[in-house]
Amino acid sequence: MIQDDNGAVLVTNDGATILDKMRVNHPAAKMLVGLSKAQDVEAGDGTTTVVVICGGLLNAVQGLLNKGIHPTKISESYGKAIVKAEEELERIGTPVALSDRDALIDAARTSLSSKVISQYAELFAPLAVDAVLKVIDPETATNVDLDDVKIVTRVGGTMDDTEMIDGLCFGKGFSKSGGVQTIKDPKIGLIQFCLSAPKTDMENSVVVSEYDQMDKILREERKYILKMCKKIKKSGCTLLLVQKSILRDAVNDLSLHFLQKLGIAVIRDIERDDVEYICKSLGCRPIAHIDGFLPEKLGCAGLAEESSISGKGRVVKITQVANPGRTCSILIRGSNKMVLEEADRSLHDALCVVRSLVKKKFMICGGGVAEAAVSCRLAKWSNSLTGMEAYCVRAFADALEVIPYTLAENAGLHPIQIVTELRKRHASGEHHYGINVKKGQIADMRKANVWQPLLVSISALKLATETVQMILKIDDMIGVR
Repeated sequence: MIQDDNGAVLVTNDGATILDKMRVNHPAAKMLVGLSKAQDVEAGDGTTTVVVICGGLLNAVQGLLNKGIHPTKISESYGKAIVKAEEELERIGTPVALSDRDALIDAARTSLSSKVISQYAELFAPLAVDAVLKVIDPETATNVDLDDVKIVTRVGGTMDDTEMIDGLCFGKGFSKSGGVQTIKDPKIGLIQFCLSAPKTDMENSVVVSEYDQMDKILREERKYILKMCKKIKKSGCTLLLVQKSILRDAVNDLSLHFLQKLGIAVIRDIERDDVEYICKSLGCRPIAHIDGFLPEKLGCAGLAEESSISGKGRVVKITQVANPGRTCSILIRGSNKMVLEEADRSLHDALCVVRSLVKKKFMICGGGVAEAAVSCRLAKWSNSLTGMEAYCVRAFADALEVIPYTLAENAGLHPIQIVTELRKRHASGEHHYGINVKKGQIADMRKANVWQPLLVSISALKLATETVQMILKIDDMIGVR
């Protein structure tokens, strides 16, 4: 639980989020914060793992330096060890096809099982897989743009009410709906200009001394706004999306009143970041000026429906889009804001796991299998080396056991006993055995369906090693004014 200066509370176990929110002053510690962010960008999952591995490697470095081994030699040996580690991980990795939905769901479920909302993993894992498969072409895809999956969170209901919407979802209702709940076959326009009377660029004040002058100003203002609204109506638009204006109100009460009279529903305060996503989903184009409000720039859909959430909140769903782009929306429901924020982060991690499998179509067993296998292979390899290099590689191998050790400790097991047994299993060639946290024993992770993307493990090892090599190159720290 993290509380900031303003009293806002955050409950999470996402490594990157925790490190990002912490006040870190030491330069080396800042490098670890950057490390977790890099892992978040590259793989999206394993942000805690990468920092734990880096800590284990740095601990091993301390022992090597105390033995009098030169930092450059350690750095070179670690570089060779990571190449060997990658070879081993690819050797024991299992190929996966994007058509194998169950395998993808297993990987997403494993990612969610360590989260605060782990009890809803059975609901969120298929959602994450279906969302990614919807926005890519499984035959040719080599990456996924997660901006194509829009996550909307609303307080009210429970997590079980979470749903995927084949279309668009807005976490707000129609402005001044006047009882409009459903629009059949809406023609949708997205505007980036203000539906209000024009104002000068500079601050100014107009002094009106006569009542008839005031009436004239108001009359002209009404006439100007009505003309704009009639032009919108003429194009055939029945649902208007209005981009948020940072300078002044994009719409005012008068324009909303006119639009309502003309039978046009309005959703206001559309974020600038969402414009590209909306255009891609609906096949419409943003309109920057009233003169450009033409029928060909509108998007078409089968239904726009406003529904109420727990009395106060409202959402609008636009479905049955005529020319849908490869996008989808997920509406997450929950009891309070903190739970929703953590659900959002957890679902993002699950989406990233599926994205990692699209990038590199290999999986590896979870439960400390990857680290135990690499540790075992490097320990054997170190016996064939000579001199200081053998010491360094052996230290690297031993340091990786920090992951199964920590897993066993967090599960309330006896860490030394578990790690020793795991080491024995891997030494005898049983490379799919890891720690089954639920049963509290060493087990075959394939039977337990605990899988993770190979990319997550490779990325974590590489990034942690790079950071250690960078820290090893530092001779001294100098404070400057």
